[in-house]
Amino acid sequence: MTKVILITGSTDGIGFETAKMVVSQGHHVLIHGRSPAKLERVVTELSQLAGAGTIESHACDLSSLAEVSAFADLLTAKYGRLDVLINNAGVYKVPEITTSENLDVRFVVNTIAPFLLTTRLLPLLDQTGRIINLSSAAQAPVNLNALVSDNAGSSDSAVYAQSKLALTMWSVDMAQKLGNQGPAVIAVNPASFLGSKLVKEAYGVAGNDLQIGADILYRAALADEFANASGKYFDNDAGQFRSPHADASNAAKNAALVAVLERTISPYSN
Repeated sequence: MTKVILITGSTDGIGFETAKMVVSQGHHVLIHGRSPAKLERVVTELSQLAGAGTIESHACDLSSLAEVSAFADLLTAKYGRLDVLINNAGVYKVPEITTSENLDVRFVVNTIAPFLLTTRLLPLLDQTGRIINLSSAAQAPVNLNALVSDNAGSSDSAVYAQSKLALTMWSVDMAQKLGNQGPAVIAVNPASFLGSKLVKEAYGVAGNDLQIGADILYRAALADEFANASGKYFDNDAGQFRSPHADASNAAKNAALVAVLERTISPYSN
């Protein structure tokens, strides 16, 4: 069955490699990126793959919650359903830390924007749907005040690790709230030090084969082995499901984090 699949940050890196895999299987794939010109080039390249299904592109700057809200409106109006949402887009180093909404762009792109987008798109996903959130082996306890401030001067590594734990925490919380009444919500560490632009900028290394990450995202999105994995954390460094960071196993901490996120996105939730 052809599925409608949205992959954020799919013009390069793991997102692009994952897009190639799902496109070649004939699925209806929604490509996302910031640059219309880059999106056009990617759509042209993907369209040339054998067995390519329908490919559509959407430009959106995830650092702007207002733009994410408009993006969700557009998707809701245009598509009657969504089968898979892969929240892949992420940042590490950025030229400007503070957004126009006076938030830390690193937390916005890595944590808050995917929470807003997912929340707004939930009505398009039924009980067979899947939400795959790109986590990381780098995780650290979240400063809830930092999550919603501009954090000028905070180190990239500290914010990145907090943002990825926060993403994992809201994934677990959302899965528990939805139960069997909604799509599966699964956090995935695609593997450490893959050769993405983010890794090259952050660590100055070429990194490992991006296909490692694309393979696990493809499986998480479509394979039967993930059909009953909602609320779980898959660690591709270990090649198996594992217990998440202790904070993500703490329902009270998850609820406190989600309460902050919900207050933050409330102006953009209607």
